[in-house]
Amino acid sequence: MALHDIVSPLPGTFYRRPSPDADYYVEAESVVQSGAVVGLVEVMKQFTEIEAGVAGRVTEILVEDGEPVDAGQVLLRVEE
Repeated sequence: MALHDIVSPLPGTFYRRPSPDADYYVEAESVVQSGAVVGLVEVMKQFTEIEAGVAGRVTEILVEDGEPVDAGQVLLRVEE
């Protein structure tokens, strides 16, 4: 079983859900498909969807909702 890091493509604010009253895209232990949206990064009111590059199980979420992130920072890990 391989672990895959999902990283932020740009600096900004990471959001784990599409709006403050919505459920999180994924939780630890969630099963995701390749291409599934797992979060958003916002920069100057522009939102970029973060997608899982592989199918598998989310093993770790490393950034909380609303936290600032840097480009290349690991957001979560998926076990293939």
